[in-house]
Amino acid sequence: MRTLVVATRSAHKLAELRELLHLPDTRLVSLDDVGVEEEAPEDGDTFDSNAVFKARYYAERTRLPTLADDSGIEVDALGGGPGVRTRRYAGERATDEENNEKLLRELRGLPPARRGARYRCVLALVEPGRPSGRSGTSGGPGAPAVVIRRGTFEGRIATEPRGRGGFGYDPIFEPAWEPPGGRTVGLYSAREKNRVSHRAAAARAMRRVLRARGY
Repeated sequence: MRTLVVATRSAHKLAELRELLHLPDTRLVSLDDVGVEEEAPEDGDTFDSNAVFKARYYAERTRLPTLADDSGIEVDALGGGPGVRTRRYAGERATDEENNEKLLRELRGLPPARRGARYRCVLALVEPGRPSGRSGTSGGPGAPAVVIRRGTFEGRIATEPRGRGGFGYDPIFEPAWEPPGGRTVGLYSAREKNRVSHRAAAARAMRRVLRARGY
């Protein structure tokens, strides 16, 4: 059975990707499972740059195929913020609840038409020993190739949290097809979310790549 490192310490994210990728012949493991203690800096200015850096960083340390995710939420009224600072929006050690509270404060009083937002996910795959044949993705001669797949989930920010499902901003994110005041992702079942989320879209695209490569 092949091993694929998922560059996360989040049990939620690892479980979600195991289900979304559905690779019965591959063992998906976390950074903690393979004993990696170092933390890759996430100081890029795009989701792509962060995902690619993390995939290369951890592949170099584990010498194993590595899949890295960088994802977050973009809010139109905030000029696309918090963006790459999604997880640290209310501070470096902020909880999900603190991030949600800050975002709701920032949008207080805005009507639904001005609360547009979207989740974005970028998945980056690095396989040590597989050279790049494409310029712009290799990082230099002899560097391993990087495969990138992306997903987007359109919606709006609710006026208050509803639901305890999911994680992150899910309790205050209303999918675009819901009416204002309708269900947030926090009220969706895991199965419902995994059909429509940004990570689901990126994972479906990445699964095709992984299966073609024998995972």
